[in-house]
Amino acid sequence: MIVIRTASLSDLAAVAAVEAACFPAAEAASERDFARRLAVYPNHFWLLEKDGVLVSFINGLVTDEPLLRDEMYSDADLHDENGAWQMIFGVNTLPQYRRRGYAAQVMRRVLADAWAQGRKGCVLTCKDKLIHYYETFGFHSEGVSQSVHGGVVWYDMRLTF
Repeated sequence: MIVIRTASLSDLAAVAAVEAACFPAAEAASERDFARRLAVYPNHFWLLEKDGVLVSFINGLVTDEPLLRDEMYSDADLHDENGAWQMIFGVNTLPQYRRRGYAAQVMRRVLADAWAQGRKGCVLTCKDKLIHYYETFGFHSEGVSQSVHGGVVWYDMRLTF
């Protein structure tokens, strides 16, 4: 059975484990980062569980700033619950569960919730190989990001409602 729900601090270990399985250490958020995020904006963590196992999640803060800045990853205090833009920090799916549509299910929920909350839209950064994937949800590339997160090239992606 598949369940999509928002997170709580009790999900910290599972979230950190999935993140570590999905991203290289230079790009992955730490358990400490997740603890702070979960303390400040747990309702902006969407978890997909299959038969009680966390297999995919999306998280990010809300802000009036139009661009995803690297500082947002580590400073949960930049969250503004009344902000215009839902930032998406990561779309995580355990490797053994990929290519089954789980990330897409979570993304559709994130987009629906952000729309229902009256946001202007959603913003994320991705590597060039994923631009096409995010375009399938309605995101548009705004070109190379100013982000230096993890020492790789990122592209700014925006979906405006």
